Amino acid sequence: MSKTHLGHTARKRFGQNFLHDDYVIEQIVNAINPQTGENLVEIGPGLGALTDPVCERVEALTVVELDRDLAKRLRQHPFHGDKLNIIEQDALTLDFTTVKDNLPDPDKPLRVFGNLPYNISTPLMFHLFDYAHSISDMHFMLQKEVVTRLAAGPGTKNYGRLSVMAQYYCTVMPVLSVPPGAFKPPPKVDSAVVRLIPHATPPVEVDSVHTLERVCAQAFNQRRKTIRNSLKDCIEVSAFETLGLNPGARAETLSLQDFASIANYVVQHGDPRCGT
Repeated sequence: MSKTHLGHTARKRFGQNFLHDDYVIEQIVNAINPQTGENLVEIGPGLGALTDPVCERVEALTVVELDRDLAKRLRQHPFHGDKLNIIEQDALTLDFTTVKDNLPDPDKPLRVFGNLPYNISTPLMFHLFDYAHSISDMHFMLQKEVVTRLAAGPGTKNYGRLSVMAQYYCTVMPVLSVPPGAFKPPPKVDSAVVRLIPHATPPVEVDSVHTLERVCAQAFNQRRKTIRNSLKDCIEVSAFETLGLNPGARAETLSLQDFASIANYVVQHGDPRCGT
């Protein structure tokens, strides 16, 4: 299992921290449980800490790597190079449906995993949510605080836009915590692995996901304000009573269903100020 760091310096601009703890790696790979014949996609394979043990269990793996030097190393891998389909691109700009359609069995959904660069983890997850219909599950190493936010419920300080939107698209399951010492160089924060399973059918009915995102963003952008004030450009105060909501409430107390009700009201009443 090759996890050598020789010849490659972690690049700060790519947010690179390389996983090297064998026990943690085994736990992560066991959580993913990769099987031959699945459409497996790894984002940010780096020096192969997860790539190598996954390739030992399967016959083919697609990897998405932005760093040219690391992509070159993977192409020249002495043991697993012939198993790898290497996409040298920024995952934030990648069309994952096209990735699936170009694999040998495009009828199977993608299984996506990776030790994500923490500086792009949130926008990357929002990007992947757009392709949830093409994905069966995702396993990501993230900053522990982000995993806590993904799984947070209403009324907690970690609950926010990311919680609402992640839970609209997926079931969120924290898997394990990972200490800084499992990486080189060690990050300044604790990490955790999360499993995200896209819903076959969303848990709430939403007329426009775009409007749901805009309403959540506006409500949580000024989270200390009441929704009467933070959403005043979207919805008149009287509408909250119609929806059975207290206009004096703060965003962090509203459920996914509450945000869906507000977004649907905005769509149906056509207020352009909220980006419908």
